[in-house]
Amino acid sequence: MRLVRIGMIGSGFVAEFYMQGLANVNGHVVAACYSRELSRAEAFARRWGIGSVSADLNSFLERDDIDLFVIALPNEAHLPVSLALSRLRRNQVCTKPLGRNREEARQMWEAAAASGALHGYAETEVFAPCVVKARETIAAGGIGRVLWVRSRESHSGPHSAHFWDVEKTGGGAMNDLGCHCIAAARYFFGKEDRITRVMAWGARMVHHEKTAGEDNALLLLQFASGGIGHCELSWTTKGGLDLRNEVHGSEGSIFTDVTRGTPIRSFTPRGAGYVIEKADIDFGWTRPLPEEAFAYGYQAEMRHFVECVRDGAPAREDYHDGYVVNCVLDAGYESMREGRWVHV
Repeated sequence: MRLVRIGMIGSGFVAEFYMQGLANVNGHVVAACYSRELSRAEAFARRWGIGSVSADLNSFLERDDIDLFVIALPNEAHLPVSLALSRLRRNQVCTKPLGRNREEARQMWEAAAASGALHGYAETEVFAPCVVKARETIAAGGIGRVLWVRSRESHSGPHSAHFWDVEKTGGGAMNDLGCHCIAAARYFFGKEDRITRVMAWGARMVHHEKTAGEDNALLLLQFASGGIGHCELSWTTKGGLDLRNEVHGSEGSIFTDVTRGTPIRSFTPRGAGYVIEKADIDFGWTRPLPEEAFAYGYQAEMRHFVECVRDGAPAREDYHDGYVVNCVLDAGYESMREGRWVHV
């Protein structure tokens, strides 16, 4: 079987997670990587055994020996890179959020769809094994009709300085974390059950010197069926990434807890190394998470996209899904400003 050759566009935090996920995926090779700084590309390539590096974006995108380009860049770079790939009719996958707003996302979706090539929205939450299992239980009728989804994503704040700049990213904690919770709610209710209106609150409560955006937010989603999604987002929660879902139906409930319900607890009087994403300390009582890339869904989504390229199949999460999420986020920010329900 011919290997799917991947070009990794980026060398930062999310690119590292993508490489961890790809490490357990058959049928591919990461043939090349790009970074805006050649030294970063070279260091990334050494860590992961990648044979070709580049700091020249245009020549990198024009390579004809790459089957799938993975956009793992800061938010402000998604639109121009995606449009360039669409003009070249190249298969592409983009990290979340798709755009900084609905207009950027719309341009990306329409151009990628018109190109005829694969476009995959790399939303880990709906590929996480526990979330997929929860959806299977719902599909089998295990909890009856879904009525209410509560989704929480929180940590103490982004790693990278650029993430605090709302002009570059498109927003604060709601923009950064809400995309996961919106996608989860759509997945649990079913995409055919459209989000019709939203209500949001947000405030900068702690990180006054770091950002002009909100570091805490609540987002309510009303679905056409009458169901409710309840999203809790925070950049001020200590103790590492907190990632939980509750799905309440007419006949039962499902709970997922990837990070606070790990199979390991440890007490160490001194630093014992990496614990979990966004951990504030590595000593005392900790909950290390084994196989993070698998638990979060990076492995499953990368396997899916590789298989889509190999089989010529469409992605189950594509740029239209990313566009919908951006539409909901934009409505959320309008609601946050005006203090009212806003139609999506």
